[in-house]
Amino acid sequence: MTDQVKITQSGGVMEICWNRPDKKNALSQAMYSAANDALLKASADPSVRCVLLCSEGDAFTAGNDIADFAKANASTDHGPRDSSSYIRTIAAFDKPLVAGVPGLAIGVGMTMLFHCDLVFVAEDAKLSMPFVNLALVPEAASSITVPARVGYARAFAMFAMGEAVTGKQAEEWGIANKALPAAEAIPAARAAAERLAKQPLGAVMATKKLMREAERYAKQIDIEMECFGAQLKSAEAAEAFAAFAQKRKPDFTRVS
Repeated sequence: MTDQVKITQSGGVMEICWNRPDKKNALSQAMYSAANDALLKASADPSVRCVLLCSEGDAFTAGNDIADFAKANASTDHGPRDSSSYIRTIAAFDKPLVAGVPGLAIGVGMTMLFHCDLVFVAEDAKLSMPFVNLALVPEAASSITVPARVGYARAFAMFAMGEAVTGKQAEEWGIANKALPAAEAIPAARAAAERLAKQPLGAVMATKKLMREAERYAKQIDIEMECFGAQLKSAEAAEAFAAFAQKRKPDFTRVS
């Protein structure tokens, strides 16, 4: 367990709160592990009727902690295990899942929102999935969930060119239920989670299962992870991570 993720429970709602505001809530493998354990507990615990994902500070999450991710990747042939487990768990999560996004949501910080049933976001939030900028590929089944939600052209621009969207655009495109002033995003999400917790859980879970393609998502995650792992070992990724560490722009035109 890590103090960088706060887990609380009240009135049938479990809150999983990213608590690393000094680092824009960049996700370490320990944070993934804590959140994954919490989701598994929530699924098995009949007293938990809804889960809220939220954060401390002005960012939801800046995505992976790059240094921690690179260290974890170097220690295994199959990529970082904790982040992979979290992705699989959130994609398969069976109870209602609500997100409160007060600001920045980058990479997995955005792709996980497509597995949430309700999303409340700050109007001026910046959401992006710049995987190709790091010579990587989409994850968390986002290669199918994002185009299905916003269309191929918008999805490709976000993936391949790293184009960001604002909270207002997220609402307009159907990524978020509502865009609000930053201070209101998490309270609105919490209120929605509390309301969902009072609904007939069996009917809510059955509705969620009918609306989502869980088996297809699981298969796509496997395909994405295989491709992701191959890219992590590529010369392109080596240049991207070196450039990040050296605080310079990568030059992919010299990579063969």
